[in-house]
This record gives sequence, structure tokens and C-alpha cells, in this order.
Amino acid sequence: MASDPSISIESVLQEQRVFEPSPGFVKTSQISSFTRYQEMVDSAKTDPNKFWGEAALKELHWFKSFEKVLDWSNPPFAKWFVGGKTNISFNCLDRHLDGPTADKTALIWEGEPGDQKKYTYRELHSEVCKVANALKSLGITRGDLVALYMPMVPEAAIAMLACARIGAPHSVVFGGFSSEALRDRLVDGNAKAVITADGGFRKDKIISLKTAVDNALSEGSCPSVKSVLVVQRTGEKVQMNAERDVWWHEIIKKQTSECPAEQLDSEDTLFVLYTSGSTGKPKGVVHTTAGYNLWAHLTFKWIFDIRDDDIYWCTADVGWITGHSYIVYGPLSNGATTVMYEGVPRPSNPGAFWDVIQKYKISIFYTAPTAIRAFMKSGREIPDQFDLSSLRLLGTVGEPINPEAWVWYREVIGGSNCPIVDTWWQTETGGVMISPLPGATPTKPGSATLPLPGIDADVVDSNGNSVSTNEGGYLVIKSPWPGMMRTVHKNAKRFRESYWEYLKPVDGNYIYFAGDGARRDEDGYFWVMGRVDDVINVSGHRLGTMEIESALVSHELVSEAAVVGRPDDLKGESIVAFVTLKSGIDPDEGSIDQLRAHVSREIGPIAKPDEIKFTESLPKTRSGKIMRRILRALASGKEISGDTSTLEDKSVLDNLRS
Repeated sequence: MASDPSISIESVLQEQRVFEPSPGFVKTSQISSFTRYQEMVDSAKTDPNKFWGEAALKELHWFKSFEKVLDWSNPPFAKWFVGGKTNISFNCLDRHLDGPTADKTALIWEGEPGDQKKYTYRELHSEVCKVANALKSLGITRGDLVALYMPMVPEAAIAMLACARIGAPHSVVFGGFSSEALRDRLVDGNAKAVITADGGFRKDKIISLKTAVDNALSEGSCPSVKSVLVVQRTGEKVQMNAERDVWWHEIIKKQTSECPAEQLDSEDTLFVLYTSGSTGKPKGVVHTTAGYNLWAHLTFKWIFDIRDDDIYWCTADVGWITGHSYIVYGPLSNGATTVMYEGVPRPSNPGAFWDVIQKYKISIFYTAPTAIRAFMKSGREIPDQFDLSSLRLLGTVGEPINPEAWVWYREVIGGSNCPIVDTWWQTETGGVMISPLPGATPTKPGSATLPLPGIDADVVDSNGNSVSTNEGGYLVIKSPWPGMMRTVHKNAKRFRESYWEYLKPVDGNYIYFAGDGARRDEDGYFWVMGRVDDVINVSGHRLGTMEIESALVSHELVSEAAVVGRPDDLKGESIVAFVTLKSGIDPDEGSIDQLRAHVSREIGPIAKPDEIKFTESLPKTRSGKIMRRILRALASGKEISGDTSTLEDKSVLDNLRS
């Protein structure tokens, strides 16, 4: 799309199924009708300052109230809740200590292999205060950036809350990144300390983390780092630099369990989270205190219809924005019980997720479409062995979900009883932007449905004009919202150009665009069609890869598919599909013919793949997203370039090349 933004994506895959919220679910929902949803939308549109201001005063604790809801005098640089003072660690912990929530379970941790821990809000508060005091003893003060490079252990969430408590921005680097990727983030962030562990458990292996930190800091490459705090997790032998490294358990036992939360300005930086680009160095997305807190809090409350007795589990890693907003800050700010899991499904334990649901009686389950398609590949025999009857609500996050995977998720995992909230958002947005409200919104498989109250979303052409019904275009946000990123760390120019000046509306107003294409149907529902780079121009027809992939996955043979374009002298681009078949099915020439004919029936002859390559697995990031640019290079016979540090399994590349 970037080559000719005035041409929209063709969208011809039709999905007619509609699922109304069940009467039983509606009866107990906080937002229990579409009329109520529309009232909230109208209220936010009529007087956004009043809407956001009232929400902030009602939902958050303030040491000092704000003087102004929004300062948009210097777009695209927003300031929210100007003059207010608050603290997200206080909002997640201290304000729950005066009532019955104090002794409610805040965090359940299931480790590998078989470790378990539970923390009440009172216990979690105590641990966070100790770590906050430990950081102070290491010389960390307000404004110092602290990097976290951790496995999925409780100490990761505790460290985040401790940093927030003392006003030290955190930068969580996913524990699967290489030492080189870690070094880049430490240098760019000018980190003063690193919190890590000796190692972590992943897929029946120990992943060394302290060694990677040592490599990242070698030869004075990160002179800003003065301290390394090390959690003892695996017990493997590591090198400890006496002048720099400190064991977590040794320093924590010296600390008191009282540490007053710093009264932070609304716009004080809460965290910097790096996103990887296909080229260039990663972008440090900056989120600030009050606006992010409100948006994570509200979206969690609305979308998951949270109740006091819910046991909520998001399967993401805290190294990603999903883990920030929907494992740590959103749930704890609402006084919910949140689950952290160190493990992942793997051949030695394919029922790992279902075992956790059964064990803890999970009621809300939030996972990625990639995981769902992997479960489909294995068949329903595995989940059918577990009692999943505690589930009342399912969610998806990370990328658009194929309609057939949506239906399988609903029927097999949800027992046809659970609403599905298919959420669209990004690291940059801070929280969910488009999603059903489970007691109010009729759902359509594959659609994220409608924007949340206060979110002014649209699908536009390159001039910022709304496109017609079912016409593809750019997915944009036309008005500021509290959870929006504030800038790119140390690069305001990149922030402005990447997100706010890519499109040039004729009226000159700034609109936010971060790279996704979409369409809206006759009911106003949004269908996210993937990154605008993931568009194939076939003989003048611009086809979204997401829809071709959905057509392939809807075939009974297919578990997962990724579609890319390859340069073609005659047609401009030809369509290449990488397909993973369901377990026990061997590919042959007949399979190729079946699948090509199926896509032709579902979409039309123009979308029929020119080539289908069968593969046991697809190249994915550690957060589960398919790395399509790698597949584009392979399909075109080019060298793979750009950042591959996020790749989950590098052996997949060797298999694809052969």
C-alpha cells in the first residue's frame, strides 16, 4: 500500500455469521446492552473532556487532582490530566489495602517445572516495597531508567511495580532476546540498572539470562549501567561481578516492607517499551503515568466484564505490551486476580494451557490467534481431556484471527457458551482500542467489531477521507486518547513522522496511523486486514493477505497459513502461500489443487495462490506473530535482512530454505 496509498485493498471474503450475547451473560454484565454502549460512545463524543475527566476521578487515586484534562496545544504531543499527581503502583496496591481486597489473591504464578506461588494484595504490596527500597539502596532515583530482562516469574511483575513506585521508568526487554538486542535497548535507554535472573525455563530447557546480560555489558559497551540485580531462578552457576552484581534474595532480606509511593506528575514517564522494526533500530515507545493507568484500567474493566470472583489469565509475556497492560497494570488496578505462567505448550506437554485452566478454575482466558491455530492443528482430543467449564469469557490478542479459528475457539474451548472479545490494539496505543463488549456487542467471527467509547477510529484514504463500506483503507485514530504513546524515546522527529505524518489529511489535522489496513462493513464493524505492507498487487487488484490466509485456514486440511507476494513480470506480484497442515495429514499434489480451488471459491480466481509451500511450522516472533517479511524474502529468493532477534525458533528458517 505504501507504494500507492490512494489505492485501497480489495476485500471480498464474506463472513455472515453473527453471535448475540447470551441472555445469561447479559443478565450479570456491567455493560449489558448495546444501547448502554452507544450512550457511552455518545457521551465521549459530545464532551470528551468531561468523559475522560470524570472517569479519571472515579477510577484512579490522586494525591493531587489535575487542573486540565487534555492539553493538545502542540499536536501530536499530548499531555493528559495536567497538574495531577498519582502513582500507578499505589493504584495497583495501596488503595486495595483498606478493605477485603487486601487479603484477596492478587497474583497466582505457575512455574516450570511445577513451581507455584500465590500473593495476596497485602503480600504483594510488602514485596514491592522491599524491592523499591532495594533499588533505592543501589542508587536508583526518580527518573533513572531500569531495564528488566527476566523470565516469567513473579519477580518480574514485582520489579515493574517497584520501579513505578519510586518513579524510575522501566524498560522490559523480553527474556528471549539476544544479548545484542538487549545491548541496543540498554544503550538507547541509557539504563542505570538491569534486573535479571540466572536463567529461566522454556520448553523443557534452561535459558541463560545472566550470561546474556554479561555479554551485553562486556567491554564497557553500556557505561550507564551501574548495577545488576539477579534473581536466583534455575540455580545454574553464573559469574557475579563484585562491583556491579547483587543477588536479589540477599539484598531484599535487608529491606523494610514500607516504602511510600512517590507522588508523580501525570506525565512522568512510566515505561519505555521497544518495538522491533523490519529495518533500523527498534523504537522506544514512551508511555506516561496517569493516562496509561486510566486506559489500562478502563479497558480491562470494560472488555473482560471483570467480577470480584474471576480468575483471569493472559498468556502473554510481561516483556510485551500485552503483559504490561493485561497481566500487571490493568488487572491489579482493578483489584482482580491475575495469573502468570512461565511455561508454554510443547510436545512434552501439549495440554499445558488446559491443565492450568482446570487447576485454577480460570474464568477469563486471553491468548493469541497463533496459539489457537496451533491447538486446532493438534485437534480437540487434547482439550477435551480437561474440565474447562470454569471459563465464562474468551479473548484474542496480537493479530487478526481467522473466522474458522474463532469458531473453533468458541466451540471447543468455550463449549459454545463463552463470548469472544477479539481485541485490536498496539504497543503504541497502550491498551485495547477496538473490541466487543461481551454483554453488549453482537460478534462476527474475525471482526474486532467496534471502537471502545472515546476512541474515534476510522478507515480512510491517503487524504484522510473516510472510504466507502467494505472498501479497504488505512485504520486510523482521529482524536487523542489517554493511553496513547507520548513520543519515541529520544526521537520526537521519528514519532511525528512514523505515526502522525504518514497520511496527509486535506484539513491539516493530525491523525494517528501505525500501519494497519482495515475495512468497515455495513454494520460499521471493523475488519483488520493486517499490516499495509502485507498487501499483494495482482494484475491491478490489491488483495489483503489476511483474507487469503483466512480462506486457506477455513479448509479442513489446514491448520495455519501465511501468504506473501513475489515479484512477477506479468502480474506485478504472484501469490505464494506457506501452509501448515493439521496433524496426521501428508501433503501431495492433490492437496495443492484442493486448496487453490478452495481459495478460488471463497474469494475468487484472482486470489488463487500461484504457489503453495507446505511446512511443518512458520517463522514466528516469541510473541507469536508470523514474520512475513522473512517469508517474502524466501519466496523471492532474496537474502533475509533486518532484525531477526525476535525469532522464536531459528531452525524453522533452515527447514524453509530446504
